[in-house]
Amino acid sequence: MGTQTVMYEAEYEQIKKVCDRLVREANAKVVFLVDKNGQLIASSGETAHLDTTSLASLTAGNIAATGGIAKLINEKEFSQIFHEGERDNLHISIIGQRVILVVIFDQRSSLGLVRLRVRKASEEINQIFIVITHKAEQPGSSPFAEISDDDIDSLFSS
Repeated sequence: MGTQTVMYEAEYEQIKKVCDRLVREANAKVVFLVDKNGQLIASSGETAHLDTTSLASLTAGNIAATGGIAKLINEKEFSQIFHEGERDNLHISIIGQRVILVVIFDQRSSLGLVRLRVRKASEEINQIFIVITHKAEQPGSSPFAEISDDDIDSLFSS
């Protein structure tokens, strides 16, 4: 799949704010952001009753399966997927070929409103990931850069 992304606290807080705002502006129940490996990055809304870990993993699997279907019909990918249920609906979109944004909503919202709000949130999230990538490419940017060999030795010697 993809490589692991190092998440910096400042950018995580920005992503969380975008997700929180998307819940409100789209009148959604839940919003969560997942990497393509199925790791949950952030979530907002009514998540207490959800197994977000499984949901994140299954969403990534859904994207992978849909990507296989796209290849079979000579499409690059399906950047947006919509699942309609009896009570809840899922809008899934791929942002910058890096992460997956999932919006769960019910009759209090509409697909049109969700798509409109997702478009704006996706642009913001993509910009945040561009910053994260830029930071990660800087020399000495590793979160472990300040750990010396002596620190490691002292940690494991008791």
